[in-house]
Amino acid sequence: MYLKEVEYMLKIAEEQNITRAAEKLFITPSALTQQLTRLESDLGVPLFHRDRRGCTPTEAGEIYLQAAREMMKLKKETYLRLQDLSARRQGKLTVGFPPDRGASAFTSIYPKFHREYPEISINIMETSVRRQHKLIASGDLDFGFVTLRESQKADLEYIPICQEELVLILPASHPLCREAQPSNGPYPTLDPALLKNESFAMIYRLSTIYQFVEEILHSAGVIPNVLFESPRTATIINMVESNMCCGIIPDSAATRHPSSVAFFCLPGHPSWMLYACCRRGAYLSKASRRFIQLASHYWQNGKSPSPMA
Repeated sequence: MYLKEVEYMLKIAEEQNITRAAEKLFITPSALTQQLTRLESDLGVPLFHRDRRGCTPTEAGEIYLQAAREMMKLKKETYLRLQDLSARRQGKLTVGFPPDRGASAFTSIYPKFHREYPEISINIMETSVRRQHKLIASGDLDFGFVTLRESQKADLEYIPICQEELVLILPASHPLCREAQPSNGPYPTLDPALLKNESFAMIYRLSTIYQFVEEILHSAGVIPNVLFESPRTATIINMVESNMCCGIIPDSAATRHPSSVAFFCLPGHPSWMLYACCRRGAYLSKASRRFIQLASHYWQNGKSPSPMA
């Protein structure tokens, strides 16, 4: 397999269309079709079913594409290892963040990282944990930061960063606030069973927290009446502040909040972990490890570690 040929076939599979793939590759559709026809002739089998709807891999095509993806991963990791041996710190990192965390974390981490690695370009993708898992597995993300529980892990490698407790948020004027009990946590404890008749604002359904919150409420005998879904905890806080509903969010989002809302610990202090996540067995470059180190310090205590050799 030639690398250029491999890149062409992977792009056809990704776009499922010769014309779109050719545009992304900056070649003409006829040139790409010739490359595909020549390869299929050499192999003696068709790699794609082609019709008016586009291109889908044949059985032989799936075998070829699986090997092609492994080849591209090997190429990438080889380049990373060689770059780490070079005195020049060059390259590119593609990093994933879950929604609602990327901007604040990146603006703190990047200036420090850029001072140490000025020739490393970074592409940040803020997307769901589930999508990050897929992109990491395919090699389209070098690594990502994800929040989840043990049962939600994929077949990837996880580096623990910090633990987060989930907390209940209510309007400060809500009568149930008077039902709270003393707690050994940062807030008094409120039994979620008292919220059977309340509406909820929830982090959107595709998030890893949605299922977790549902389980917490169901175990208390509460089937939530979901009034509003959003990918951002700030929106949840705003909805609660407007006296429209209550919610459950990570306690990291409760550090800055208006006096018109109140936070409560939940019985048992349910929590999950924030991890750095990469493909199992993948080589993490020095730049990747440094970025993860800076992110860990940001989320753990907001301090910057000393430069890493």
